[in-house]
Amino acid sequence: MLLFFLPESPILLIVVIGAAILLFGAGRLPQLAKSIGQSKRAFKEGLREGEMEEDWVDKPRDNTVQPPQISSTATKPLSEMTDAELEAEMARRKQG
Repeated sequence: MLLFFLPESPILLIVVIGAAILLFGAGRLPQLAKSIGQSKRAFKEGLREGEMEEDWVDKPRDNTVQPPQISSTATKPLSEMTDAELEAEMARRKQG
């Protein structure tokens, strides 16, 4: 009797298929399987859309102001700049 209730039991599978045929009829089973497949597909699509919407809502908006670009000469330490580079940097800073 224990063998009958095991999920891997082929006897249980045969009984379930037989009960489905008796309840729904052989002609209606393909329609039932098709509607179950469509429902499953629609459910997965709804989950995917919900995740996309959640990502969009949770995503922080980038409202920060970007800092101004620094010239390549300003990235050098002052001790490594030549006089011409220092004068060019001073002139650039006076303009901006």
